Amino acid sequence: MSHGGLGTPPAMATSSASRPPDLDAEIQRWSLEDPGQLQALRRSLLERIETRAGTDDALADVPEKMLIVATELATNALRHGLPPTIVRLCRTGRDYIIEVIDHDPTTEPGTPAGQTPAAGGLGLVVARALALDVGWYVTATDKHVWARFPFP
Repeated sequence: MSHGGLGTPPAMATSSASRPPDLDAEIQRWSLEDPGQLQALRRSLLERIETRAGTDDALADVPEKMLIVATELATNALRHGLPPTIVRLCRTGRDYIIEVIDHDPTTEPGTPAGQTPAAGGLGLVVARALALDVGWYVTATDKHVWARFPFP
C-alpha cells in the first residue's frame, strides 16, 4: 500500500476501488502495532487455515499464498498507514478473504512507478499475482485492502 504524499495520487493503483464479495463470517482478527508482530500473525493465520483446509491437492499451495499476501499487505499497512493495522480472515461462499485495514483513508494503495522488488512497495503486485481477486476501498476512517483465495 505504498503511496505518495497526502493529496498525491499513486503512480499506479489497483484498477479500481471495490469492496470484497459479501462476507459470510469472520474467522479471526489480528491487531498489529509493529512489524515484530508479523511472525506471530503468520503462525496464527496458518493454524486457522490448516484447521479448515481440505485435502484437495490442486489447492495445496493456497495456504502459503495466503501467508505471503497477508504479510505483504500487513507490512505495507504498518509502513504507510496509521495504526493499528487490522488483519481479518473471513469466509465468503467457497472462498477465503484476507482483509487488511489501516486508519489512513486519505490515500489510495498503489505501487510507485519504477519501483524495484529490492526496494519493497510491491505488496499489491504480489497480491494480484497470487490471489483470485484483489481490491480496496475506503470508509470515513479506514482504508481496506482485500484479497480472495479459493478455500482448499
